[in-house]
Amino acid sequence: MSRPRRNHSPEFKAKVALDAITGDLTMAELVKKYDVHANQITDWKKQLLSGASDVFGKGAQKAEDNEKTVQELHAKIGQLAMENDFLERGLNKIHGPRGKNW
Repeated sequence: MSRPRRNHSPEFKAKVALDAITGDLTMAELVKKYDVHANQITDWKKQLLSGASDVFGKGAQKAEDNEKTVQELHAKIGQLAMENDFLERGLNKIHGPRGKNW
């Protein structure tokens, strides 16, 4: 009889993978400590090692790109708000306040 499928949090996976990388515990001890299959621990360890370079490389660059995009979008929002205000004033001059004729 098998047990139900479990979903582990990214924090838990990172903790297990870091313990596996440090090598303080054997694989059997890790399996017993975290109640996770050895193959799963090995997979998480490989994923951590392959993705670690993104933390300092592409991942850091993505954060800078996201900040630049956010600034551009804020500028665009400000521009559109000013245009809406301008058009609203023009519309009020032509047709009067919105509540009366709409």
